[in-house]
Amino acid sequence: MNNGSGGYVVGWGTLALINAGLAQGKNRSGLNWFLISLLIGPLATLFIVVWDRK
Repeated sequence: MNNGSGGYVVGWGTLALINAGLAQGKNRSGLNWFLISLLIGPLATLFIVVWDRK
């Protein structure tokens, strides 16, 4: 069995989709946050949850 990086790619993509949903729930651009999440992953989740829009 090949244990390549396929699992990481699926997990990273899933996290990006979750972040897009979180961003839309906070009235932010889901597409922008999806793209940002593809680059910085879990850090984007932290930014979405912690940063307050005033």
